[in-house]
Amino acid sequence: MVYVFLAEGFEEIEAISVIDILRRCGLFVTTVSISDNLLVAGAHGISVVADGYLEDVDFEAGRAFVLPGGLPGSDNLQACGELEKMLKKADRAEKIVAAVCAAPKILGAFGITEGRCATCYPGYEKELLGATPKEDRVVVDGHVITSRGAGTAADFAFAIAKALGADPEPVRKGMLYDLQNTTI
Repeated sequence: MVYVFLAEGFEEIEAISVIDILRRCGLFVTTVSISDNLLVAGAHGISVVADGYLEDVDFEAGRAFVLPGGLPGSDNLQACGELEKMLKKADRAEKIVAAVCAAPKILGAFGITEGRCATCYPGYEKELLGATPKEDRVVVDGHVITSRGAGTAADFAFAIAKALGADPEPVRKGMLYDLQNTTI
């Protein structure tokens, strides 16, 4: 089970791309509202109906815990005490903890980036407490996966899928996703 946590002001592409790609890879994904409402508004006015609430999360069944970025979504996730406890427990259990864009700052605040390499949206590097900041699109350091932003959301999702033992290549090819042959 992959849990994707949604808070008011989340970055839509970073949540929806991950959910979509992971499901295409055959992984079971549940979206989780950290508020008392299943309808969660994204940073750009796109609302999503979450599958359940934070109290519905079955930690033992969870294999990955994913935080989309966006503002104020990342701030709202960081302010959630129950989510903090869950992420710290996931880190201790070496379950996948993944964050993109501004959300890696949450991992920094919770001590999860300590001694690791990590990446984030430019300007948030100082909040990756104890980490060695990288500029890679995606950084996988053990069970912690971080990514830079909306433009790296697919790469982030493929890295999570691979870390969970799925083969993302057929999905990537089926989506015609190939950065190396991009002309803009």
